[in-house]
Amino acid sequence: MPTVAGCVDLVVHVELDHDGHRRVREIVAVPGRVEDEVVELEQIYLRQQDRLVRADGYPPHAERFERAGFDLGTLLGRS
Repeated sequence: MPTVAGCVDLVVHVELDHDGHRRVREIVAVPGRVEDEVVELEQIYLRQQDRLVRADGYPPHAERFERAGFDLGTLLGRS
């Protein structure tokens, strides 16, 4: 379990709504911490009143995103 938690940065939870459309329910970061086989998650975006809104979480391993050409501060609205 710790190996998987250390390899995954983000998880996108998608749900099927009552009309049969898929919608992103939340986007969470996986900081890599595991306690008693429970992987810790931090919400980055969550659905509120049919909109995705920014939560307080922040993805781990910013350097991985930078190597891919993404600035997390700009993308998420904080530095």
